[in-house]
Amino acid sequence: MWVQSLSLTDLRSYEQVDCALERGVTTFVGRNGQGKTNLVEAICYLATLGSHRVATDAPLVRTGATQGFIRCEVVNDDRVIMIELAISPGSANKARVNRTPVPKVRDVLGLLRTVLFAPEDLALVKGDPSDRRKFIDDLLVQRTPRLAGTRSDYERTLKQRNALLKSASIARRTAGTEMLRTLGVWDEQLAASGSELVAARTSLLAAIMGLAREKYAFISGDDDTLLGLTYVSSLGADAPASAPADQLVSADREGWRLAILEAIKNKRGDELDRGITLIGPHRDDILLTLGQMPAKGYASHGESWSIALALRLAAFELLRADGVDPVLILDDVFAELDAARRQRLAEQVGTATQVIITAAVEMDIPDSLRGVRFTVSAGTVTLQDPA
Repeated sequence: MWVQSLSLTDLRSYEQVDCALERGVTTFVGRNGQGKTNLVEAICYLATLGSHRVATDAPLVRTGATQGFIRCEVVNDDRVIMIELAISPGSANKARVNRTPVPKVRDVLGLLRTVLFAPEDLALVKGDPSDRRKFIDDLLVQRTPRLAGTRSDYERTLKQRNALLKSASIARRTAGTEMLRTLGVWDEQLAASGSELVAARTSLLAAIMGLAREKYAFISGDDDTLLGLTYVSSLGADAPASAPADQLVSADREGWRLAILEAIKNKRGDELDRGITLIGPHRDDILLTLGQMPAKGYASHGESWSIALALRLAAFELLRADGVDPVLILDDVFAELDAARRQRLAEQVGTATQVIITAAVEMDIPDSLRGVRFTVSAGTVTLQDPA
């Protein structure tokens, strides 16, 4: 799989830009703030329907415009697919595939697969649980696009349930009986979508564990310290599975559903007191360890980068094992790595069908990743002379 062309209109800093891309390595070089990351952000947005830089769509649209547009031609098995997306903050986004409107924007998921390395990836190790949940959920959706609907259903149910809990917390001493009955309906819906999401997460974590360990050992040059990934459920001791991922026998969806309902029952009083949902995948985490120590707070800067790179490389290999090479994107990553890690990363990514790199300094890019190069300056993208 590879991106053949990219066109942006009123997106970030670009009023209009068109790029013809090729298989192999493509590099965008330019000083910081010139628009390099805006290009790869747009490609990744088509793959995940989310940005790795911001949580909402509003910053994606160029100042003064009401809509932003992304158009991309993706080649897969010699078949060209045109994906078009209109981003409209404050209203529903719209999408077309091969010029034909699709019923839901998420219908484009799976048509383009990407794996992105970016400076923000340090948050996988040092950041909040939400960063690690986003990593695993985005990978889930790329592998199984229908899970985007599951995630959306869960988030919608969670929002409604929290609103009811807040109201019930205020009203339960007077007229809260009916609210509590209604809460039971939302409990069932939360457990239904939540159990599917958690079962998928634990299964994916078990699949990625060995790959992540292998990639960490290679990138770090340390064969003795094992990288560990453990799914930490908000259900605590009531969780059907709480072992390290390499020992994990994932409970089926029904097992998780019953466990979530039981945990909700046990937490009912606390939830009413606080007016918020305390149980569910929105409060889960992935514990990363090096040897016996948690990576967060103990791993050095270099070790943290090696963990983040290992997770992304493991994701790439998992997607590749499904039969299609994802587009591999390295956004200003080489500047963050020492010479040894640069070279090891270059060895790992060189076999991808398409690698797209951004860099502020051309010399940061290993010679083995020389390919087509563009200069990005003040929103203008210019192909460099190969000579």
